[in-house]
Amino acid sequence: MQTFQHPLTPEEEARQLRLMREGNPEEANAARETLIERNLRLVAHVIKKYQIAEEEPEDLLSIGTIGLIKAINSFDEGKGRLATYACRCIDNEILMLLRSKKKTSREVSLFESIGQDKEGNEIQLVDVIEQGQMDVADQLELNENVGKLRTLLREALTPREREILLLRYGLFDGEERTQSQIGKRMGISRSYVSRIEKRALEKLRKGF
Repeated sequence: MQTFQHPLTPEEEARQLRLMREGNPEEANAARETLIERNLRLVAHVIKKYQIAEEEPEDLLSIGTIGLIKAINSFDEGKGRLATYACRCIDNEILMLLRSKKKTSREVSLFESIGQDKEGNEIQLVDVIEQGQMDVADQLELNENVGKLRTLLREALTPREREILLLRYGLFDGEERTQSQIGKRMGISRSYVSRIEKRALEKLRKGF
């Protein structure tokens, strides 16, 4: 899958939406293009759950992008968050594609097979729809924050601060340790571990 630009911040998104509504034709068109380009990562995220169907990823991306464009053109603030609204539009567009692929004109059954998983188990359309109920926008934001946290752990903290946080919260092996255990391991007092931990957490907080 190709690399996509990072999503807009809420402030940047609000500005582009305002330009679409209130700007001159040139500004409105440029704002629309920006909103499309900076939300393509959202399309790529949504189509992952449909790749069990017999469709090429590029086709799903193209159809999903149509849904994104429709969402941007029809969005207003009364519809909630743009990303959440766009996810529904992308889903709708892909489901329309799946329906159009059927040889009959009837509606697709929610329990109709659309492929198999990696273990050979049958996948039904209802399985895909149920997976899509989570807020994809929130998941993307979480992924972005995890990436930022990894960078801050590496770049903003001293080696000792980083080691204490990794031990304290079980980021090494999944086992959380007390300040006393960490102090004994590193040959320092529990209170000193506490001070270092607080200082490190404050650095991460400021980094966010």
